[in-house]
Amino acid sequence: MENNNFNIQEELKKLPGKPGVYIMHDETDAIIYVGKAISLKNRVRQYFQSSRNKGIKIEQMVTHIRRFEYIVTDSELEALVLECNLIKEHHPKYNTMLMDDKTYPFIKVSTGEAFPRIMLARKIQKDKAKYFGPYTSAGAVRDTIELLHKLYHIRSCSRNLPRDTGKERPCLNYHIRQCDAPCQGYISKEDYGKAVTEVVRFLNGNFDSIQKELEEKMQAASEALEFERAIEYRELLNSVNKISQKQKITDSRGADRDILALATAEEDAVVQVFFIRGGRLIGRDHFYLRIVKGEAAGNILDSFIKQYYAGTPFIPGELVVQEELEDIELIEEWLSAKRGGKVSVRVPKKGTKEKLVELAANNAQLVLTKDKERLKREEGRTIGAVKEIEKLLGLQNICRMEAYDISNTNGFESVGSMVVYDRGRPKRNDYRKFKIKGIQGADDYGSMREVLTRRFTHGLREREESKELGGFTAFPDLILMDGGKGQVNVALEVLGSLHLNIPVCGMVKDDRHRTRGLYYQNEEIAIDRSSEAFRLVTRIQDEAHRFAIEYHKQLRSKGQVHSILDDIEGIGPARRKALMRNFTSLDEIKGATVEELAAIPAMNEKSAESVYKFFHSCYTENN
Repeated sequence: MENNNFNIQEELKKLPGKPGVYIMHDETDAIIYVGKAISLKNRVRQYFQSSRNKGIKIEQMVTHIRRFEYIVTDSELEALVLECNLIKEHHPKYNTMLMDDKTYPFIKVSTGEAFPRIMLARKIQKDKAKYFGPYTSAGAVRDTIELLHKLYHIRSCSRNLPRDTGKERPCLNYHIRQCDAPCQGYISKEDYGKAVTEVVRFLNGNFDSIQKELEEKMQAASEALEFERAIEYRELLNSVNKISQKQKITDSRGADRDILALATAEEDAVVQVFFIRGGRLIGRDHFYLRIVKGEAAGNILDSFIKQYYAGTPFIPGELVVQEELEDIELIEEWLSAKRGGKVSVRVPKKGTKEKLVELAANNAQLVLTKDKERLKREEGRTIGAVKEIEKLLGLQNICRMEAYDISNTNGFESVGSMVVYDRGRPKRNDYRKFKIKGIQGADDYGSMREVLTRRFTHGLREREESKELGGFTAFPDLILMDGGKGQVNVALEVLGSLHLNIPVCGMVKDDRHRTRGLYYQNEEIAIDRSSEAFRLVTRIQDEAHRFAIEYHKQLRSKGQVHSILDDIEGIGPARRKALMRNFTSLDEIKGATVEELAAIPAMNEKSAESVYKFFHSCYTENN
């Protein structure tokens, strides 16, 4: 629908009195705001009624609206979920935007196994395991897991027990007294289960028994003049004390809750979250938001909760917030459905909870004050750089950028990489790697065609199957190719065949393999080498190359790169590399004569005959 054919007053009359989501567009047809309503007819009309006190943000936004569209839903709850997804996908200018995309680690105890393990997990799965967290530091989680292995001798291997009992020798952890080797049957299932029970007690915050036990063992070892053992117990005790001191009691009832408060300054806001699990403060974190100047605190918290809890895997039974929320009952219903149990949202007026909210607000203000200048510099490196790229290419509203690269060793084991940058920051959870399946030899164009076809075909299929956005379902606003005209044309060909309209830009390098400029719409565009745009493009190009090389090295380290050559008598690493450098594919090696093989540096007539006979006798018979 063209803007000049859209009569706002006439379209307002057509709005249904049903729940749904409305989407506002500006003069360039960019999405500038997404909202939900229990009645689209009443809600959307309010924006265009001059008698209403709309607030600074809405008044400013309304002047830019040129058209709107809407999606009818069955309920307001369904509208809220759709609103969250659309905001996450389009990043509208006038919606409060969460600038961080963090994931938090959990400690997982695989209690569904006969001999459970302790491990770090990023997601809560529907299995029989117990999950503890989330924690704000992956490093702290790893330290805790290491401590638990030392204290309770829990296995860290992935062997299937008891099926694999006795099949292999015990690992190093058994010899350094960090595992009791259930893989050898050295400990019964019952005794091992007692250790796991103690692990669960520890993770629930019950440190007293282990502290007392370690103190007694340290004292006994000291009295027996076993000073090295006494030092070992002392270090373990110090580690336990360090963890226990971090967790302050905040609720004698042992509840799970999050405390949320914020501080604002002009167009910046910081939300501070305290994580309370089992009545103990286990951590805190802060989140930056981009807001419209003068926006109400309750609206900011409302937007933050919708965006943050749409993606976090753990939802506590209670949220304690600083301000009243407009959609408090709907948010409670939504969170309860996600959690699978009742979730309450409270605004405390007195008592311990009110003091915790005040403490969180003070922390948010400190972070905002301290980091304001750093935030401005960071914005220049990220969002500012993206805006420079927009200006260079004549595009608008670039949020998600995807860059692609191909890596191989003279055609052997080609791999592809996809890296994602969201508002100028790497979004590593969305990175993807591809092992090329349908292309033989050093065909970068063919390999890239396969990667892009798989990526977007997969994304289109997932979009049809699910309303959730993320991973392959989120499409980029700009595709960056590691190369010039050829790579760009390959991408455009793939997108055209799938009926997708996404801008594609090449990242061109000079003869020294340094970023030189951008190739867009059949034209090379020079970039100021001192600009933030140039630095961002360079970072993206280097990251795509690094990710591809890393995957390729990973496959090589596993012996997956052309391992058939290792089976040939007289062919070691040097000769294998020489063959790979001089032939573009395995078929070329198979088709080479003895003379052609012997002419390669590092080869001789004997080794050449060995290769020739291998491919023309046993290899042919086996294949």
